[in-house]
Amino acid sequence: MRDENRSRVAQTIPRRDRFPTIGRFGQAWLAAGITLGVTLGMTQTASAFDLFGLFGSEEAPPAPNAGALPYSVKVSGADDEDLLKALQDTSALYRLRQEPPPDGDGLVRRAEADLRRLPEALSGYGYYAGRVAIRVDGVAIGGEASLAPAARAAEASRNRALVPVRIALDPGPLYTLRSVTVRDSRGRSFTEEVLPARFTRVDEAVPARSATVLAREARIVDRFRSLGHPFAKVVSRDPVVDDAAHVMDVTFTVDPGPLAGLGSVALRGTEDIDPAVVRSFIYAEPGDPYSPRAIADIRRSVAKVEGLGSVRVREGETLDPQGNLPIFVDVTERERNLIGVAARYSTVDGPGIRAYYANRNLFGGGETLRVDADLYYLGNDLYATQRKLAGIDSNGLGGRLSATFVKPALWGTRNDLVANAFAGREAQQSYVADAAGGTVGIRHRFSDTFFAQLGVEGQAGRSQDALGKVDYRLVGVPLSVSYDSTDNLLDPTEGVRLTASATPYAGFLGSDPSIFVAKAQGSTYYAFDDEARYILAGRLGFGSISGARLEDIPANIRFFAGGGGSVRGYPYRTLGPRGPFNLPIGGRSLLEASLEARIKVTDTIGVVPFFDAGTAFAGSLPDFNERIRYAAGIGLRYYTGIGPIRVDLAFPLNRIKGNHERPAALYISLGQAF
Repeated sequence: MRDENRSRVAQTIPRRDRFPTIGRFGQAWLAAGITLGVTLGMTQTASAFDLFGLFGSEEAPPAPNAGALPYSVKVSGADDEDLLKALQDTSALYRLRQEPPPDGDGLVRRAEADLRRLPEALSGYGYYAGRVAIRVDGVAIGGEASLAPAARAAEASRNRALVPVRIALDPGPLYTLRSVTVRDSRGRSFTEEVLPARFTRVDEAVPARSATVLAREARIVDRFRSLGHPFAKVVSRDPVVDDAAHVMDVTFTVDPGPLAGLGSVALRGTEDIDPAVVRSFIYAEPGDPYSPRAIADIRRSVAKVEGLGSVRVREGETLDPQGNLPIFVDVTERERNLIGVAARYSTVDGPGIRAYYANRNLFGGGETLRVDADLYYLGNDLYATQRKLAGIDSNGLGGRLSATFVKPALWGTRNDLVANAFAGREAQQSYVADAAGGTVGIRHRFSDTFFAQLGVEGQAGRSQDALGKVDYRLVGVPLSVSYDSTDNLLDPTEGVRLTASATPYAGFLGSDPSIFVAKAQGSTYYAFDDEARYILAGRLGFGSISGARLEDIPANIRFFAGGGGSVRGYPYRTLGPRGPFNLPIGGRSLLEASLEARIKVTDTIGVVPFFDAGTAFAGSLPDFNERIRYAAGIGLRYYTGIGPIRVDLAFPLNRIKGNHERPAALYISLGQAF
């Protein structure tokens, strides 16, 4: 490698003030802050017709006048749109074109500054042999001797015409990244276990751009931080350009810093909420291994306290005497009271509206009280005639009023008191049920992702379907568990969700009928790329009821498949065994599955092809005497700050004979289907 090449690279890239070392916190601002970053030029709009610059037009420069020297600027030679925008953003001549200088000297000084800056921008985009030429009214800028003639030429246009300024670019060949080497402060390589080959491997034809090098550097630092080194940093960066081969080799020298654990957690910002409640949602213990994931988990778990607004988790600057890193959690509280209204619509299930009131800190201990009122109507009901023939008294209106109270962190522990009461009428395609009841239970949080709940439940009511009327009274002891390692509630891109429950409604407790109900559902999500633009999501559900005959079990307790959260395309809760008048009567077991490919076309628009399958069975275990129903469809997602807006169009593939079902169903809601 020639010494002059190394010297030139030192001038164009590694100056610490414009290509700084990424330190302990990753310095994410570098990617946006470097001079050559991909930023939109400060273009302005052209006219009333193109108010927002949607058609690429620009505002005309100021008119010639006696008090200043307005000019026109033209950039040529950059065919790459991103490169052109970066150069425009870097160029003082281009950025300040609406603010003309007072004289010719000011104009040529802008041009002189661009002669220094624009080659750096070209180098930052991988064009290390690039050249820049600037002419002011035909006079080439190049050295101190050219400035006075160029200034005089510019002054000749005063109050007469715009000064023509031309920036001619010759990017030259695009250099590529050939190798990335990482060594410690003694010049030794790290082992494969510490730094796997994927962190240094370079694909073919990767442009040797500064942003690319910075991103690779950030990944390396993040790797060491994930291994428990909070102060990991790159202490030197040595990029070397080979002009003959048009490639760059980069060597990073990394100081991992000390291995650390998590230290004590200091909590600040609680005013009306008991700090002990918030602390119960911090599952990390002093001495646990440090990692950025552990810090993120603290923030996510604390944010689950409904009375809190913002949650900020900061890391200490130094280790404590035990070699642990102190953690600081700063929170703010939200308004206690919340009122909301939501509407929904399905071409199969009909319209519905829900209103709710919530208090997020009822008694000062983070208690939540939520009251929900739901009203819906089975519009365009396919089963109305059959229900009438079966003698089922239903006008299609249904509703539910419920209240839920949660007292978190009983006596400062991770045990929560959960209570719920409800009353309402459930009007479905094939049955109607009036019921009221409630549940009281204790939920223990083992971690941010796993909890178990045990309680007592009771409800009484009457259901009516094609098999007749059932008056029932159920008293049970529900046990449930939940595990959720996903990264987002409404739009998961990775992780697993599992829920399972078992409730014995025993006769000796006063239940009639005496039954045992078990349910389980799991879903998983896998992203094929780092940006999570291509995700495969799958779901599997199961249910079983034993202890009584099908006709003795209330219709609202039995299992049905079909609907927006089950097998899309089929009417809600209609898939399963059939009874008199070909009405669905539900089953004692359930099996259903879904598969989705979630594909982001842009940052805000996505498409989701999906496939659903499932049905209910008469037996307490799936015996496959019932025909599995299938559906396929395509969905559209619009990604917002709170979650994706979902629009699904589903097509039943093996429709039920004689039901005159629609060939397609449309669903609109907030959040993914599962």
